[in-house]
Amino acid sequence: MSSDVIRTLKWVFGKGGLIEEYKRQEQMLEETPKSVASMTRIFAPQISRDFPGMNLEQFEALAQQQLVAALQAVSAGNLESVARASDELKEQVSRQIEGNRAAGVRETYEQIRIHQTEISNYEKKNGTCVITFQSAVEHYHYKEKAGKIIWGYKDRKLQTKYNMELLYVQDAAQQTEGNAFGLNCPNCGAPMKGLGQQICEYCGSPVVPVDTRVWRMVRFSEVDYHHV
Repeated sequence: MSSDVIRTLKWVFGKGGLIEEYKRQEQMLEETPKSVASMTRIFAPQISRDFPGMNLEQFEALAQQQLVAALQAVSAGNLESVARASDELKEQVSRQIEGNRAAGVRETYEQIRIHQTEISNYEKKNGTCVITFQSAVEHYHYKEKAGKIIWGYKDRKLQTKYNMELLYVQDAAQQTEGNAFGLNCPNCGAPMKGLGQQICEYCGSPVVPVDTRVWRMVRFSEVDYHHV
């Protein structure tokens, strides 16, 4: 074996070699929070003009609290932690729980930690205003089936990002079937024709009209993750 080959092997398997460097990179990725899309300085003044006196820090805290509650609900397999959330958010969490149950999967989120939250978008359309917050989140996230891990790791943290959308209805008259934001029957999931509809035309169950006077978190989505 040539001296060049020997030197290469020593470098690869030595303390300063590729293996040690790979381990360092793994550790760095596991501990480094994701960067969020910060548009707060642009959108905060616009929101303040549209809603004078609005405390954005309170709504940021609301978005963070409800995100954690939603992930905890998925882990618990029930809606207890989101009992006071919007119908839209409960419906999303319920679909995730039922999907896991149907597949025989247990999905777990543990040690959830939010590093940073910023406004990433603000949009007005169809009589609604939507603020999107984006958070850099750290947690353990894995899925088990028949006692085996089928996705993720129990012993490795996941650094990821979530979007949380908060909705306010400015003009309920514009909320009609086809342009409404997430209007579905909370009982059967059928589309609703308007915010004031009291009875579902599909299943006949009573529906509590949407309160158009408050901001509510209606959706969350994971936008980036890296398992190391």
